[in-house]
Amino acid sequence: MATSSSSAVNSKQAPCLKTYFKTPEGRYKLLYEKTHPAAALHYSHGKSVAQLLFFQLTVAYLKEKPASQNSATPSASSSSSSVRSAAARLLGGGNGSRALSFVGGNGVSRTGPGSSRLTGNLGTSTSSSNGPQSANNYDGKGSYIVFNSVDTLFISDLNSQEKDPIKSIHFNNSNPVCHSFEPDAKDGHDLLIGLQSGDVYTVSLRQQLQDPGRKLVGAQHYNKDGSINNSRCTCVAWVPQTEGTFVVAHADGNLYVYEKSKDGNTDITFPAVKDVTQFSVAHAKSSKSNPAARWHICQGSINSISFSADGAYLATVGRDGYLRVFDFLKEQLLFGGKSYYGALLCCTWSSDGKYLLTGGEDDLVQVWSMEERKIVAWGEGHNSWVSGVAFDSYWSAPNSDGTGENTVYRLGSVGQDTQLLLWDLAMDEIAVPLRHPSGGSPTFSSGSPSAHWDNITPNGTLLPAPSMRDVPKLSPVVAHRVHVEPLSGLLFTNESILTVCREGHVKIWVRPSHADTNPAQSNSSGEVGIGNATVSKERPAISSVKVGANSSLNSSTSTSSSFKQQSSVLFS
Repeated sequence: MATSSSSAVNSKQAPCLKTYFKTPEGRYKLLYEKTHPAAALHYSHGKSVAQLLFFQLTVAYLKEKPASQNSATPSASSSSSSVRSAAARLLGGGNGSRALSFVGGNGVSRTGPGSSRLTGNLGTSTSSSNGPQSANNYDGKGSYIVFNSVDTLFISDLNSQEKDPIKSIHFNNSNPVCHSFEPDAKDGHDLLIGLQSGDVYTVSLRQQLQDPGRKLVGAQHYNKDGSINNSRCTCVAWVPQTEGTFVVAHADGNLYVYEKSKDGNTDITFPAVKDVTQFSVAHAKSSKSNPAARWHICQGSINSISFSADGAYLATVGRDGYLRVFDFLKEQLLFGGKSYYGALLCCTWSSDGKYLLTGGEDDLVQVWSMEERKIVAWGEGHNSWVSGVAFDSYWSAPNSDGTGENTVYRLGSVGQDTQLLLWDLAMDEIAVPLRHPSGGSPTFSSGSPSAHWDNITPNGTLLPAPSMRDVPKLSPVVAHRVHVEPLSGLLFTNESILTVCREGHVKIWVRPSHADTNPAQSNSSGEVGIGNATVSKERPAISSVKVGANSSLNSSTSTSSSFKQQSSVLFS
């Protein structure tokens, strides 16, 4: 537990909230909290609940600034050749080599050699009645939290004991609602921001930290004043394995593909959508136009998007309750499926690309198999809407002997019920009942829900919700109330779990192996001391090491069953 100045539980918290929770591998302890300044908090209370729900959290790992990097000028590299390069990498079957970053309620992760280390603090930060100011002696690297509340975007030092952010960026005409970080942006424009007005910006996070003002500096502006689409941005994402390609999803069911190297103020129109219930793609007439393409995904809002780590596949969930999975390069709908009830609110991929998680208004956590193109398990345990899901790519199962295939995945979810749930998914123990095949149309399957279990699902098929009795059920290994307010997202890092509520309070729960933490303590070997453990500044790439083919857990039935016996539900 950190000192009272950095980790004191908010006075608003109920006495029943504990500052730790137990798991089979040990205790996670509340290290410290982050929040926006009191002035912003008071202002947010005057806003509607709907506006408060537009809260997102991004963890950004800034590397050393390359000597050749110019953070003020977008890259001139061609996006089309970027896509061709991505295709070449995909044919090679690798996931690439990229630093890790996280994207709020969507849970997107990118794997690579970047460091999730706990680094030194960002110099000296000061506060005033106008809010915190950035540090003038900023050293150009570190780990930061980016989050939004009402009309302001805040940046905090992940490893600092200061509760308030070190930087506040104010927007005059609209509210920031979503953002994404790209650690390998060659031109320095690594932070992508979407607004409630539909406007989109790319900026250099490093440049924002170095500037003492409260306005965006050096920004590239897209969809200015909603000229292309004036509906609310719901989520933004960089396309993995490309240089400068990003997508923006909107509340009207449309998604746009942009190229950072092109002018963001292009005057362009797309043809009207003929059938709002069907997927369609329209391309810009000119190769210089930006955005380059519009994807009409669904009728109603796109609530969350997530790319597989190699950039090959895009998953979306929406107001209509469907998960849709696309081949991004081919611009083709592969498959999808319906929630048991209501809208889906969040989705994310496993780091090996084999599984997808979704959550929404049916209070369930759904596990989808990419190979089988169907739901393979349902997680039951939330008492309200599931607002965030994520795979824990850093977790290693107990009793690992370093051999065999690891078929146990650790996943997490948070909900409007204020609870964090952790789940252990042992794939060799999932037994799906055999179903007789039945027909289905190429767009929506019809008839009995048993169609959900067809061995072969034609491309473009959207399946109905399966019957409850046909899907294996999961119980959480941990159920812990972590906040007073409804939760809006969670992230996993190498050292911790981050949870965030809709009021904009972030809690950092340190892992059992890093429980005795002095986060800013470095040693002479270039590593960072974390209690009795040490984390290298260059973290190994995360691919399928902890899940999938090159894993470290013996997958025999005895080992898996033994692990399950240890993982009884712990309500703390």
